[in-house]
Amino acid sequence: MVEVTRRQGELDEGAILEAFRREELTPHRWSNGPEDAYAAHAHAYHKVLYCVRGSIVFQLADGKQIELAPGDRLDLEAGTTHAAVVGGAGVECIEAARSS
Repeated sequence: MVEVTRRQGELDEGAILEAFRREELTPHRWSNGPEDAYAAHAHAYHKVLYCVRGSIVFQLADGKQIELAPGDRLDLEAGTTHAAVVGGAGVECIEAARSS
């Protein structure tokens, strides 16, 4: 399963952190510079990720590309192969792992 939830209204980092708390997830923040790239890989956990600054494009094994902008959420089911390329302004994300 891959699910994208687009931001509705203004970006609210407090609401993003509250969403993680409601889901009983422990988030961490990370960032990358412009055009950084991640090779194709998969995780043993369900990834929950919010873009909070900049942009990033996730590329799925089926060729689908998903671009995230500030406030957008991406859920990737465990075992979903994906690669990623950071946008021209860099990116900052908050993400957490769901074990099931």
